Amino acid sequence: MDYKKFPDNFLKLADALSSYENSKAVIIPIPYEKTTTFMQGTKKGPDSIIKNSAELHLYDDELERNTCEVGVCTLNSLEIENNPEVMIDSIYKKVKVVLDDNKFPIALGGEHSITQGCVKACSEKFENLSVLHIDAHLDLADEWEGSKYNHACVGKRCFDITKNFIPIGIRSVSKEEAEFAKENKIKIFWAKDIDDSNERFSEVIGSLSENVYITLDLDGLDPSFMPSVGNPEPGGLKYYQLLSFLRKVCKEKNTVGFDVVELCPNEKEVSSDFTAAKIIYKMIGYAFDKK
Repeated sequence: MDYKKFPDNFLKLADALSSYENSKAVIIPIPYEKTTTFMQGTKKGPDSIIKNSAELHLYDDELERNTCEVGVCTLNSLEIENNPEVMIDSIYKKVKVVLDDNKFPIALGGEHSITQGCVKACSEKFENLSVLHIDAHLDLADEWEGSKYNHACVGKRCFDITKNFIPIGIRSVSKEEAEFAKENKIKIFWAKDIDDSNERFSEVIGSLSENVYITLDLDGLDPSFMPSVGNPEPGGLKYYQLLSFLRKVCKEKNTVGFDVVELCPNEKEVSSDFTAAKIIYKMIGYAFDKK
């Protein structure tokens, strides 16, 4: 498996901690952007996250260890296909190889449509899979701008794969999406209902099956600290609120993989890129704290 080496990989790790053979976690950069409808630039997200990760301290004060010691391999960026369906299939095949090698896949977007390929691969390996969809948007359109593979359809494509689809942080939907969710008994955890008590998080986790795939669209977070995203929406989850929730999910469920998508780098505002890298490192720590 071809992978990025020091100093060009995630966290700027030496080969002993970043080779494919020695790593339990595998980062798959997917600079794919073909169906974005607002801000352009998500294809630059993976490279910017990897670049900013070099500035992270490797010691996690919360978990009291160097999370990177589980081994974190960064694969070379996935080759981009112009046909969305072919691209999703390419993602599926790559994630499947990583899973077949008993490693933990972490996909970096790029636009949110990449998630469906990851979920398909995970659903074939893990029975009764839930998709935890952290996002400002439901993404439940069956088709958008003439394509079923548009980023606005990723929630629906995931729902087609597994009915255990749990959206949280939502604050922007169409009437059709709201009606579809109601008809199909999809419980929406609205951002407006999540307060500082975080009591809603227990309800969310109770809705999840044992095996969970997490997709984090960065616009699910409050744009006051995560402004550089493809589709910013007012409101959303806060940084420590998100981390507390993710740790609880990983502690109580079997997290089988995750993706982080929709970073839209802005050279005049690099805090979003660094924060995205930090969240990814924290998520790796939480996932392997139990494992």
